[in-house]
Amino acid sequence: MAVVVSELTENVAGEHAQLVIPITLFVAVLCLCIVIGHLLQENQWVNESITAIFIGSITGTVILILSKWKSSHILTFNEELFFIYLLPPIIFNAGFQVKKKQFFHNFLTIMLFGVVGVFISSLIITSGSWWLFPRLKFHGLTARDYLVLGTIFSATDTVCTLQVLHQDETPLLYSLVFGEGVVNDATTVVLFNAIQKIDVTKLNSKAGLRLIVDFLYLFSTSTALGVTAGLLTAYALKTLYFGRQVTFMCFTRSKIVLWEISGYSQTVSVKFGIHWNLIFQFAYRHASIREIALMVLMAYLSYMLAELFELSGILTVFFCGIVMSHYAWHNVTDSSRITTRYLFAMMSFVAETFIFLYVGMDALDIEKWRISKLSFGTSVAIYATIILLMSLGRAAFVFPLSALSNYMNRRADRTYKITFRHQVIIWWAGLMRGAVSIALAFKQYTFSGVTMDPTDAVMITNTIIVVLFSTVVFGFLTKPLISYLLPNSAPNNLSREESKILKEDMNLPLLSFEESATTNILRAKDSLSMLIERPVYTIHYYWRRFDDAYMRPIFGGPISSSSSR
Repeated sequence: MAVVVSELTENVAGEHAQLVIPITLFVAVLCLCIVIGHLLQENQWVNESITAIFIGSITGTVILILSKWKSSHILTFNEELFFIYLLPPIIFNAGFQVKKKQFFHNFLTIMLFGVVGVFISSLIITSGSWWLFPRLKFHGLTARDYLVLGTIFSATDTVCTLQVLHQDETPLLYSLVFGEGVVNDATTVVLFNAIQKIDVTKLNSKAGLRLIVDFLYLFSTSTALGVTAGLLTAYALKTLYFGRQVTFMCFTRSKIVLWEISGYSQTVSVKFGIHWNLIFQFAYRHASIREIALMVLMAYLSYMLAELFELSGILTVFFCGIVMSHYAWHNVTDSSRITTRYLFAMMSFVAETFIFLYVGMDALDIEKWRISKLSFGTSVAIYATIILLMSLGRAAFVFPLSALSNYMNRRADRTYKITFRHQVIIWWAGLMRGAVSIALAFKQYTFSGVTMDPTDAVMITNTIIVVLFSTVVFGFLTKPLISYLLPNSAPNNLSREESKILKEDMNLPLLSFEESATTNILRAKDSLSMLIERPVYTIHYYWRRFDDAYMRPIFGGPISSSSSR
């Protein structure tokens, strides 16, 4: 009996060590990656994503040698780990940190790039690969695989470009690149989920219509869930304002104590004063903890509810972040405001670094390369084909949709135009692939990070190589390209005259019961004319008025037409 217990104890201890040691090593490498990235942050050619990939590759090489060419991993990647733990903080932080004034001012253009652009790019990549792969002697992909392939390589990663652009110097360009990046990720995941539901044996106009209907359903319901979660959090924080409640309680109790000790000496009063001050500070700190905890848990709850109802958690948590930043952020204490910004940014940064570090290691996974039976020349031809199709897919919608956006935002009194140089930068920013492409590829072609099918192994290696090449090579060239195209960046803001008119118009009511019906009708006609001539500006203008008049008084936030948050 004692021998059995001893063996059982040793087995448990061995399993514990097998779990703890890899996690310890990976966290140590993660810390090293952050330190080196900080030291290289001023480098013109290297950014944090490239740094993480290089360190991951070096670490993978060392592990590969020590394991006698058996494995390059410290940990085994699980696609569920990515979708449940790593992706939510990245997307939520993108929504929470977004500059909403610029984002919603350019909302229609961003949606054109991030939604319509994904469909155009996916169509070109799917059609091109379906036609070219058999000619490159690569067979075995199903119709669903080709559709998924177009979706995987339509997911952009604009981090490299955003690290170079300056929001104050190029607000329009920064807003478009950032906005398209986050909407693109959400749209790609929604489209990926919609493709899983269609019958690929009957690819016709009816199947295409079903795909669009499923996409619109997932997009709208996921957005509604995220907005609802954000508004519910804002209303709860505004109604249960922890900081204000604690202040009232301390004031009341302090008053009672001071009344009770009024007959004592001054020394006793000072001691009691210090005592109650310490209680106040302790309670106030706990109020901030509750506020932050509620925001974090509600954001994660919205994501998990979306996954539970088979919606898009990415889209849900993104819009939840926007709504929380717009309303809930103003209902918390000053310390909570500062803490939430750094907390969400930190979680997103660690998750992104984790992913790129793993990609660097996974590039040296010997097993996947052994299972793949394609020749070196065929593999290189496939990589080049995918990158070429990605470039064509980007160009097919960036330049036409930019022209359409310029036409829709035409105004005689406003300098608001996506120049050709801006269009080139937007096109270039979308050529890099990252975390979402990796996650979707693993979800489609592996089971818990492992695959034994040669065709699936080829698709995984294709994705890894394309992500590595686009991140490293295109990332290296991003700073020089932007420096060449935008040597003297100047702010692209509203003119002073327009800003003055906008502030004056914001003071007018949407509908006045104190004015005559004729005046209201004339105002409605002017509004309809403005909507036809300047749709984007008009929608944004009336939303701000509605927000100040109805939403902010209920859910929180400063009632100001010039709010930049």
